[in-house]
Amino acid sequence: MSTLNLGILAHVDAGKTSLTERLLYTAGVIDEIGSVDSGSTQTDTLALERARGITIRSAVASFAAGEDTVNLIDTPGHPDFIAEVERVLAVLDGVVLVVSSVEGVQAQTRVLMRVLRRLRIPTLIFVNKIDRRGARGAALVADIATALSTVAIPMGDVRAPGTPDAAFVPFELTDPRLTEPLADHDDELLAALVEGRRVPPGRTAVGLVEQTAAALVHPVFFGSAITGAGVDALVAGVRLLLPAAGGDPAAPVSGTVFSVVRGPAGEKIAYARLFDGTVAARDKVDYGDGQTAKVTALDVVGTVGADGPLTAGRIGKLWGLGAVRVGDVLGTAPDRLLDRQFAPPTLETVVDPDRPGDRGRLFAALAQLAEQDPLINVRQDDTRHEVSVSLYGEVQKEVIQATLATEFGVPVGFRETTTLCVERPVGTGTAVEYQGAAGNPFKAGLGLRVEPGLPGSGVCFRLDIERGSLTAAFITAVEQTVRRTLREGLSGWLVIDCVVTLTHSSYTPPPPGSGWSMHSTSAADFRHLTPLVLAAALRRAGTLVYEPMHRFTLEIPADTVGAVQPLLGRLGGPARSVTPRGREYVLAGDIPAARMHELELTLRSLTRGEAALEAAFDHYEPVRGRTPTRPRTDQNPLNRKEYLLSLQRHG
Repeated sequence: MSTLNLGILAHVDAGKTSLTERLLYTAGVIDEIGSVDSGSTQTDTLALERARGITIRSAVASFAAGEDTVNLIDTPGHPDFIAEVERVLAVLDGVVLVVSSVEGVQAQTRVLMRVLRRLRIPTLIFVNKIDRRGARGAALVADIATALSTVAIPMGDVRAPGTPDAAFVPFELTDPRLTEPLADHDDELLAALVEGRRVPPGRTAVGLVEQTAAALVHPVFFGSAITGAGVDALVAGVRLLLPAAGGDPAAPVSGTVFSVVRGPAGEKIAYARLFDGTVAARDKVDYGDGQTAKVTALDVVGTVGADGPLTAGRIGKLWGLGAVRVGDVLGTAPDRLLDRQFAPPTLETVVDPDRPGDRGRLFAALAQLAEQDPLINVRQDDTRHEVSVSLYGEVQKEVIQATLATEFGVPVGFRETTTLCVERPVGTGTAVEYQGAAGNPFKAGLGLRVEPGLPGSGVCFRLDIERGSLTAAFITAVEQTVRRTLREGLSGWLVIDCVVTLTHSSYTPPPPGSGWSMHSTSAADFRHLTPLVLAAALRRAGTLVYEPMHRFTLEIPADTVGAVQPLLGRLGGPARSVTPRGREYVLAGDIPAARMHELELTLRSLTRGEAALEAAFDHYEPVRGRTPTRPRTDQNPLNRKEYLLSLQRHG
C-alpha cells in the first residue's frame, strides 16, 4: 500500500473544491456532495469559508484509490491567499491543476504553473465544467499549451461539450495521439515514429509515466465536478501517472509543518509531512528554532481510529508542540524544503480596534493568526500604540476583519492600505564596538560588515573571525539579532539582498571552574550590542528604497488604445509592447504596485468595462522621486542615546 500526497490547485472559481467533493464522494468517503454556494463542503470548514464560498486555509482529506491512499489537499484559489498554497507545495508528491473549460487559462493558473514547472512537481491538468454553456473541448488544449508554455497531452475526447450530457472518453494508452508528444524527450519513440515502426505494446504508457513524473509533459483530462463526468478517468490517471511518496521510516526524523490550527480547547494542532523517519505519540521531537517537545497525541491522516505512528511519506496531526509555527522543520531539514516561490506581501495596513480597551486582545489575536500565516507579519508600534499587518490584497483584509470579529470577539477597522517597500545596501559599510571602550556599556565586543548581496538572496550571515573565538550560543545570538534588526532599515523598510559578516568579537569568559558569574558576558550583551553596530555599518553602506512592481497584460478594444496608453504613462507603467489581435490590442508592461488600484478603477470608464487586466508582482525597482519612509517600531539603534535609554527603561 502506497501513499500519494496530492494538491488540488486552481484559479479562484475554477471548481477545485467541487472537484475535491466529487473525488471524496466517488471514493465513498462522504455520502453527499457538498456545495460551495450553500457552504456545505467537506474541506471548507471555516465559517468564513462557507459564508464567502472560497477556500482560505488548506485542508486535508483522504480517500482510497484501490490499495493506495490519496491525501487530498485543497488549497485557496484567490491570489490574496497564495502564501497558503506556497506552504503546501513543499509537501506534495503531485498536483491536479484545475482549469475551467469556459474561462480557460486565467491569471492565477499561469502563476501556479510557472512555479510547478520550476519545481518540477508532476502535474495533471483537469479541465472542469465541460457541461457548462460555452465549454470548449479539445480546442482548449492548444490554448493551455501556449498560455502555460508546457507540453499538454489530451488524454481523451470530449463529447457534447456545453450540454448536461457532456462526457469524457479516454484514449487507449496505445493511441498515437499520446505517443507523438512523448517523442520529443524519448529517442526510442522518435525513431519508431520516423521509421514508421510499430511502437511496442505498453511502451507509450511507460514513457507517459516517466515523463509525467519528470514534469516534462502534463496529461490533460476533461470532466465535470458537478456531474461526475471524467472523474473516474482522472482518478485512474492519478494512480497511474503520479509518483507515490517515498522516504525511509528507519532514518532520522525529517519533516515540515505546513499548517497550524487551534483545537476546541485552544490547543495547537500541527499538520506535518514526514519525508523520513517515524514519530509516535509520546516521542520527543526537535522542531522550529531549537525547541524540543513531547508529542502528546497524534492522528495519521488517512487512517481510521489509529493514533500512529506517523511514518515517512505520510501526513499527520500532532499535539503537544506548544511553540510550533507554520514552516517549522521537524528533526533535520528535508532536502526538498523549498525557498520562497511566490511573491511576498506588498501591502500593509494599520488595524484599529473599535473599542480602545481591546488593544491588548487585538495583538494577541493577530499573533495567533500569524501562527497560521507568518506572512501577515504583525508589527506593534508601542510609541504610537498601533498594530499593522502585511497583506496580499483587499479580500485578505476583509477576511482578517471578519475573523477577528467572529472568532476572537474583537471588531476592528483598517486605515488606508499602503505599499510595502524594501531597502537594499548600495555599498559596503563596517563598524566595530570594542569591549571596554568608552561608550560601550556591554561586556562584549563586536564588529560587522554590511555589503550588497545578489538579487533574491535575502540576508546572508557569514563569519570572518578565528574559529573557536566565540561560542556557538553567542554566534546564534548575533545572527538572530542581525536578522531581527534588518526588518527596519535606514528608512524603516525591510532590508533584503545583503551580506552581513561578523568581523570581530570579544567577551569575558567565566573564571575557570566557577561557573557563569555576574562578571561574565551573557548572550544578552551580544543581543543588545548587535543593533548598534549593525545600524552604524548600515548607515556607512547606505541603502536605496525599492518599490514593488507588477507585470501586467491588458486586453482592450482597439478604439481605446489612444486613451489607455497616456493613462499607463501617467501611472508610471508605460506599455513595453502593444500588439494588435483582431479587434483588440494587447498591452504589456510593468507598473508600480501602488498604482494598480487606480489603474483598475480608471480602466472601467475608459474601456466601457471591456478591459481584461492580468497583473502580479514581478520585481522591485528603485523608487523615483522622494524616498518614502516608514515609522520605526524598534528601539531605534540609529539614535545611540535613545537606544541606550530605551534599554535602561526596559531593563
